[in-house]
Amino acid sequence: MSTSTVRPVVSRRQDLIGRGLMAFNSVITFAVFVNGFFLMAAASDDRLMVEGWRTFGYFVFSAMWALLALRPRQVPGIWELVIFHKTAAAILAITIFDTVEGFQSTFSDSWVALSTIAAYALCRGWLSWRGFRRTNDPVTAA
Repeated sequence: MSTSTVRPVVSRRQDLIGRGLMAFNSVITFAVFVNGFFLMAAASDDRLMVEGWRTFGYFVFSAMWALLALRPRQVPGIWELVIFHKTAAAILAITIFDTVEGFQSTFSDSWVALSTIAAYALCRGWLSWRGFRRTNDPVTAA
């Protein structure tokens, strides 16, 4: 009788690497969020809304990466939203590479886009959609 081992859908090593990437992105983005308050304090009145919007967005992305690090296969839609946004931001940054913000954002947004895509593959992020059915919603199931 042969004993065969069933390989898990996600290897432990790949899962840890993917989660680590998302945790890293979360921590770094949280630091940028905190720094955003200093930028807001130094911003002129006509730039305050833009700096505030950007700062609060850093917190949201930090939280989303934290969710992905903690529960990579239980948050349907978050992977895809983050990948879309960060890929679009990286493409925009590349198109305005000759500006100060474009130059800076090209590297940071490209990193987070590529690392999130890599983590999506490593953690098998698409598995978060398994079992996701609209009939689980108590409002629509009634």
